[in-house]
Amino acid sequence: MPFSVFRQVRSHLQKRVSTLACNTVLYNWSLGGTVPDKILVSPCDIWPGDAEHGRWLIDSGTFELNGDQMELHNADWEPQGIEPAWYDHLHSHDWLRDLKTLSGNQARRAARAMVQSWMDDYPVWDARSWRSDILGRRIANWIAFYGFFGESADDDFQFALHESLARQARHLARSLPGSLSGLELFYAIKGLAYAGLALEGREGCLEQALTLMDKEIDKQILSDGGHVSRSPQILMDVIRILIDLRTALQSGGYPGQEKIQHALDRAVPALRFFRHGDRRFALMNGAQEGDEEVMKAILLQARSRARTLNSLPHTGYERIAMGRALFVMDTGKPVAYPHDKRAHAAPLSFEFSYGRERVFTNCGTHPTSADWRTALRFTPAHNALAIDDRNACEIGEDGHFLRRPRVVQSSREDMDGAVLIDACHDGYVPINGITHRRRIYMADHGHDLRGEESLNCAVGLSRPVSIAMRFHLHPDVPVSLVNEEREALLRVKNGPGWRFTVNGGTLRLENSVYLGEGVRPRKTKQLVVYTQMTEDYTQLKWALQQESV
Repeated sequence: MPFSVFRQVRSHLQKRVSTLACNTVLYNWSLGGTVPDKILVSPCDIWPGDAEHGRWLIDSGTFELNGDQMELHNADWEPQGIEPAWYDHLHSHDWLRDLKTLSGNQARRAARAMVQSWMDDYPVWDARSWRSDILGRRIANWIAFYGFFGESADDDFQFALHESLARQARHLARSLPGSLSGLELFYAIKGLAYAGLALEGREGCLEQALTLMDKEIDKQILSDGGHVSRSPQILMDVIRILIDLRTALQSGGYPGQEKIQHALDRAVPALRFFRHGDRRFALMNGAQEGDEEVMKAILLQARSRARTLNSLPHTGYERIAMGRALFVMDTGKPVAYPHDKRAHAAPLSFEFSYGRERVFTNCGTHPTSADWRTALRFTPAHNALAIDDRNACEIGEDGHFLRRPRVVQSSREDMDGAVLIDACHDGYVPINGITHRRRIYMADHGHDLRGEESLNCAVGLSRPVSIAMRFHLHPDVPVSLVNEEREALLRVKNGPGWRFTVNGGTLRLENSVYLGEGVRPRKTKQLVVYTQMTEDYTQLKWALQQESV
């Protein structure tokens, strides 16, 4: 049995055993105990909410999540067919931020009524809504927004809230770290730390949380500041948690902030690395463009002034910033288990922008739909090369990788006025013995971008294989084929025109989708270069060059 499969089986068995142990009357009785008289510390929540979303929640019970909406009927916390992302949002009580931003007595009463409804429905341990990461988010939100919805409540509500918090904190302390990893473990650690700061007699929770946090910072924040998941979105979420933990420790007068600040000093420059000229993320490994206001708040609160790097060698990315042009390329090994559940099968994929306008962009991801999210992980949803319409990494039914490149190598050469990136991966070797090498050259202040795609079969090609090299365009970039469909003309909004040329394949213009923000796919186009590999070695060349005025 492969080691990765063994770890998955072990993790599944651990969860089953834990569920059986917790789902008993005796265990729920054991969660009882002394109820705290008051909330000792209520750390300030520093992130922007949306008052309009808070108004929707009051007027019609409509929740908002990344542009998607859902109405909660009759206070039903378990809507049939709900997507996991929506379930997590409802039960984590992240929506309290929008009600707090709306403010006023009506919003306060609505928040209180919804929290009371949840406490009535979930007085004891529940396998799903008491999952450790959701539990950590909910505890942190109740404590952070306590001054808004709980402090002015009557004694009965406050007693019920304190009792529920204490029970949830006891379970959380017992369950960690369990089988959690990555961002989910950080969410749980944050909730445990907040419980230790806010609840009298729970100081042990804080000590446990800080010990776990130290270990996870070392495990998850790489030497170059990237996150072990290789996802810009997850890196941003972890940075927010670290800032929240630092703020909470400061408000409680506790030490232990140096480790957090050192992690932020590494991670924030890495976060800047992934930003295009529009100050939003490259669409790589589960990231959408992101909220520019949240990004501004992160950079303000992080207090890190380290410069943005051009290479993240441990995370596996390269960046070329030249003139107004920006190029970002994935040059790293695929994410290892268990952090690979949402990683994309797109070795050597890239994005290119000019000024604030994106030109070549990956298709993105979906914040709430699991089906869309899975489809957008595939190799063809990226500016990447695919062989025989197969993914460069095989994705299993559980979302983890089954087949992945064993070797991904890259080098970079910075010359006077030019940069050359040379990278390769062997993701297709187990299928057909083919290694893909991609060389990228940028010069002339970013006005000249060239690529060379080399395919080599070291074991002897047994049959011809089909090659498709894709260049997805941002929806705001008009494109047309010219010169008997051998070239393409691109027009950047409020910017120059570009000519795309290819040597060694047939150029086609096809439909594509863009899910860089929100939940609604936007129609766009993609340039696809098709060819067949009939010998042990073949090569394609392409170029994107600014048209002279």
